[in-house]
Parts: sequence; C-alpha cells; structure tokens
Amino acid sequence: MPVTGSLADAVAEHREALLTVGELPAVPEVSVREVRVPGPAGAPDVLVRVYRPVSAGRALPAVLWIHGGGFCLGNVDSVHLGAAQAALAASAVVVAVSYRLAPEHPFPAGLDDCWAALEWVAGHSDELGADPARLAVAGASSGGCLAAALTLLARESGGPALCFQHLSTPVLDDRLATGSMTAFTDTPIWNRPLAEESWRLYLGPHPGPVPDHAAPARAADLTGLPPAYLSTADLDPLRDEGLEYGLRLARAGVPVELHNFPGAYHAFGGPAAPEEQRRIAGEHLGALRRGLHPERSRAAANGAI
Repeated sequence: MPVTGSLADAVAEHREALLTVGELPAVPEVSVREVRVPGPAGAPDVLVRVYRPVSAGRALPAVLWIHGGGFCLGNVDSVHLGAAQAALAASAVVVAVSYRLAPEHPFPAGLDDCWAALEWVAGHSDELGADPARLAVAGASSGGCLAAALTLLARESGGPALCFQHLSTPVLDDRLATGSMTAFTDTPIWNRPLAEESWRLYLGPHPGPVPDHAAPARAADLTGLPPAYLSTADLDPLRDEGLEYGLRLARAGVPVELHNFPGAYHAFGGPAAPEEQRRIAGEHLGALRRGLHPERSRAAANGAI
C-alpha cells in the first residue's frame, strides 16, 4: 500500500486482523488452506496458506511466497490473489507465510518465521504433493530481502536445497549509499526517508555490525546460491542495489535473469497504464514458471514443445 506519512503512522492505522480463508476471494481452479506450522524455538507457531491448482497431479514444485511491506506492513491477505495466480500460472504449490513484523518484532523474528516455514515445506513434500528437488523462494520489496536472506541461510546450513529465487524490487542494502537511493527522496510508493525509517524499525536495537542475513547485499560471497530472476523499477530508490546484487550474482557464477522496467515506481505501482501493469505481471509469472520448470524451457527452446 502507498505510504503517505511515516511508516510508524501507517502501522498504527493499517494493522488489521487477517481474513479467514472463507472470507478471501475465491480463485477458480485453486484450492487454499491454512496450516499453523512449528515456529522458531520459544516463538509462536507460524501461519501459512497453501495454494494448489485443483487439477494438478502430484510432485509439483513448491514456492515459499513472502509478502512485502517495509518489514512492518502487509500480510498474507495482501498477496492472496498473487499467490493463487502464481500457483495456477506456474503449476506449483505456493505457500504464503505470515511472519512477525517490526517494530514489535525486529530482526531476526520475521526471518526466523520464514525459515521455520521453509523447513516445514521442505519436510512435508508428501503432504503438499510437492517435489522436494524443486523448492524455491519468492518475495517482493522487503519480502525479497527475506527471500534472498533465506538463500544465504540455506547455503550455510546445507539445506533445504533451493532451485530458484524470484526477487521483485527487493530491499537488499541498509547502507543506503547507491545513486538511486540518494536521488529519489520524494518518489511515490517508496523513497529514501521511508527506506531509512524501514531499516530503523526492522533492525531495532540490534547491536554490532548488521549481519548479511538482515541485509543480503552485505554478503561478501554469493557463490553457490540458486538461479535468480530479479526485477527493478527505474524510478525506485531500490533500483541500483537490486541491479548491483543481480550483477554480483552473475559474477559469482549464479544464473541470473535481470530486468529493469523503465518509467516504473517501486513495486510497479503508480501511473503505469493497465496494459503495462499486465505485461510486467505476465513477465513475473513467466519467469517463475521458467525457474520452476527449466526442463520445459529447454524443450521449448529446442522446438520440442
């Protein structure tokens, strides 16, 4: 949602209880169910919503779907339609996670919840009808930060093995030193003052240096991470940190598809024409489908389908 004042004010005004599954808009051909999975040690269970194409067979790829909102806004209701459409378009089990938000729950609470959800998905492939060899993460904005951080954690922990990461206008760097972050101080949707406040709320009283898991752009080594699709918006203060992260992934030998959309604001909101919005959404879904079904992409490239 566009923030017109401070994030702290928006938190006070826009925190709402989640809808029940029965209150959510129905999406034809997609089933939705809620599960509470074990949370981090000493923390509450984590709510996830599981989206699955009704007519699909077994052993679909699975995607952990992480909503954005500057680490302190948004919820799984806000990504309901997107998660359902992704499940259908990409022939996948999509698991949207409801993680704890700042400022009440600063880093690493939200990341710990996402990690607990990822481990649950990886360990329940039979129940989900998922292929354990095709597990991915996807997130937009601050959700992209959490998704990228999960890839670092999974690499360091020796699993769960991830086959793909899908990052849309991701938040990646708390240092706020790029050219676009310096230039875009009053842009719609997102701007430097909001970014500064977002990082303050997310990091809270965290002592010492900011860890890579909080701000993935700080990671010195990006080798061994899963293939990536990363999109940025031309008029977004986050543009340059996203582009730089994508290039660093490529230099580290990680297959990357990187796309900057001209004339677009953060999260592709704003004045873009409806046909442009549809084009961007279509590309994002296509990238997810290619990342989860690389064998189909290779077959199509070879003229087999």
